[in-house]
Amino acid sequence: MSDIQEITAAIAQFNRDRDWDQFHNGKDLSIALSIEASELLELFLWKDPKDVKREKISEELADVFCYAFQMADRYGFDVKEIVMEKLAKNAEKYPVEKARGVATKYTEL
Repeated sequence: MSDIQEITAAIAQFNRDRDWDQFHNGKDLSIALSIEASELLELFLWKDPKDVKREKISEELADVFCYAFQMADRYGFDVKEIVMEKLAKNAEKYPVEKARGVATKYTEL
């Protein structure tokens, strides 16, 4: 079992034990994911990034991952596969020779 499969299985068991699957449809998982990502952003609001506590970043990032893995599981996506596909698409949009060291959108490279 891969790390991703182990994590996904642990999250699924946690939810089954609490009968929470009934609440975890695509819409609500998307909303929860967005809220947790916003909580991660909130840690940095009005602060120098170096002043944010690593423990808090870890907690919020874990929440983001949990909802993202649940969403992938709900729709039957292979996390590794979809991430690798997205990286390949981004490599085409952002070739190294044009994108290296610049934060320009691919449409403007």
